[in-house]
Amino acid sequence: GLRNQTAGGARWRRLRGPGTPRHAAHGNGCGLFSVAGLVGSAYRIILFQPKSVLAALQMAATDSVTMATLGAVFGLTTCLSAQIREEPEDPLNYFIGGCATGAVLGARAHSYMTGTTACLGFGITAALMKIGKKEGWRLVGPPKL
Repeated sequence: GLRNQTAGGARWRRLRGPGTPRHAAHGNGCGLFSVAGLVGSAYRIILFQPKSVLAALQMAATDSVTMATLGAVFGLTTCLSAQIREEPEDPLNYFIGGCATGAVLGARAHSYMTGTTACLGFGITAALMKIGKKEGWRLVGPPKL
């Protein structure tokens, strides 16, 4: 319509497209980390049975918020790296996003060693996942004939 013909419409399309902070927050890990937080907190509640329902809810909320925060950090850092470097499909963007996520986890744990290890682990894993996606690697499923 009319919005697409104006300068503001072009700006609106840029803000909604791939490679934007809005796209990154919704499509680059935030949801995945949130689900992981819910699953992880469910296991934690089963293993370390809290004394009350309120304690269980607090534990679940804390774990889920932490994982959702890590997902948002990953998505936004990956997106900002892609925009600054002007190479949206480069696996290095995903390494940078994973490393930033690990650094946040280390800061939360108040441990340099945790942050360094998580930075390398998340960064390498994210870069390999991006490379695998670009190359068509399959981790599960029937073999291609």
